[in-house]
Formats: sequence, structure tokens, C-alpha cells
Amino acid sequence: MAANHPTGRTPAKPGAALKAIRAQQGLTLAEVSERTGLTVSALSKVENDKIDLSFDKLARLSEGLKIDITQLFGPGGSDSSRPESATRRSITRAGEGRSIEMPRGNYLYLAGDLLHKRVVPIVGEVLAKDIQTYGEFMRHPGEEFVYVLEGILELHTEMYTPARLETGDSVYFDSGMRHAYIAVGDAPCRILSICTTPERELIESQQLIEGHESSASDDGQGASRTLPTAKRARKKAKPSKGS
Repeated sequence: MAANHPTGRTPAKPGAALKAIRAQQGLTLAEVSERTGLTVSALSKVENDKIDLSFDKLARLSEGLKIDITQLFGPGGSDSSRPESATRRSITRAGEGRSIEMPRGNYLYLAGDLLHKRVVPIVGEVLAKDIQTYGEFMRHPGEEFVYVLEGILELHTEMYTPARLETGDSVYFDSGMRHAYIAVGDAPCRILSICTTPERELIESQQLIEGHESSASDDGQGASRTLPTAKRARKKAKPSKGS
């Protein structure tokens, strides 16, 4: 309901947007499934607002449909025909943006009026508290920068020992590496995430989060994308020369 959102914050409606874009391109759900790797069942649930989308799934839809990720948030994107050299500017006031709320976190996408951005800025509130019940780790092409605005964040990756980041700390990493965000303690955990991609415009990028345990086997991830665990997420430190 609108009353649950601060003034200026607009809930993203990727389901309605996906349905409209699919109709515009004359695609069936099966064809979209083939292009994106998401199951027909999952796509149907997305279109009917029965499941939420994490950033990696938004990126897969964006790439598969050859559209800007911002178009999945609904109407309001600026003219995509503008040349890249155009002098664009977008101001997002406090509390504004396109919001996606999920069990593992609430995320506010900023500068949603601009298409074909080279980075995707997101302010997130991390809600997940336990890595053992987190579910599938996130993974998307490109790079990601995370700055902790408030609280304590624990970053889990498939290659490194979990890193604990406090207010003011930051991390930059390759987001193609599976990763997960965990909020430590009872205080709120808020982050600024900036995602980029080396490939098309802004299309594939960062994090952040989805937690449908009930639909984990039906969200189009595929059997080949195995779940990393905290035990796997370790990287041995190299011995120092003096040792």
C-alpha cells in the first residue's frame, strides 16, 4: 500500500512492466524463459506479482530482452534514443526512488528516470540475519562497490573468508563471484551499492537480494548454479615471506 512508503518512494512493478514488454516484443513466456534462463512458472509468477525479483534476476531479464533494467521498474524512463554524449542529470531527493522489498532486504533504486546508465546506484536495508538460512547466493556480471551507511554488514563470498564491515567501511569486488549480505546485530544495517558492468550499458550488475525459500527451486536458477555455503566461502591466506 502507498501508505507504507515514504513520500516520493514508488514501489517498482516489474511484473506489469515485464508483461507489457513481452507483449510489445511479441514473445511467449516460453521464449522469454529461453532467453533469460528463468522458468516459465517463475516468469508467470513475476508477471502476477507473486514473487519478488533480486537484482541478478532483473539483470537477466534485462539482458535476455535487450532492454535497460530501468524499463522493468515501469513507466518513467527517459528517452533511450538520447546519444551517450548527451549531458544528462538526475536528482533523487531523500526517500525517493523505485523500491523493491524482499525478505532478505529492501532496496531503493536511484536515478530511475535515466536509461542506459553505466552504473546502478542502490540504497539497501539488509534484513537477512543468518547465512545458514540465506538461500542461494547472488551472482551477476560486472563489478560492485558497497559502502556501509549504518550498522554492521557481513559480506560472504565463494572465494574469501566472510568480511565484517562497519559504518564507514567499504568493499569493491567482482560481482560475478557469488556473494551474500548478512546484517549483524539488532541495529539496522543500511548500505549504498553501486553496480557496474563491462558489457552493455547498465544491464548486468549487482546484488541484492531475494528470499523466497518456497520458490527457490522454481525461480529459474537451474541446477548448475549450486548454493555456496559459509564452509565453501574460504580463501587461504598466503604465508608471509618471514614465516
